[in-house]
Amino acid sequence: MTLTELQQVIDQWISQYEEGYWPPLANLARLTEEVGELARELNHAHGSKPKKTGESSGSVDEELGDIVFAAATLANSLGIDLEAAVRGSVAKVRRRDDRRFVRKKADEPSGA
Repeated sequence: MTLTELQQVIDQWISQYEEGYWPPLANLARLTEEVGELARELNHAHGSKPKKTGESSGSVDEELGDIVFAAATLANSLGIDLEAAVRGSVAKVRRRDDRRFVRKKADEPSGA
């Protein structure tokens, strides 16, 4: 699914309800909550904080999905084409960081 398709699916789903989109700051709060849940899952999986006994299991992939969903919802509420915004971000990073990091050396040809 492309980001454009995701935004369309979200819009179709939200448009069926009278309440419609939440205000931007409420959507930002939701996005922030989801990022916190991702941090918690990463800390359980890769950090030094084990889950409590009986604590529900979440997953990093589920939380990443929730973040993308929340970001797309926020973009929709503001009339932003998320796919174009991400393309712009990728281009910006490529320009800005092109020489910032050490590139991997190309593998030498076999038999060298």
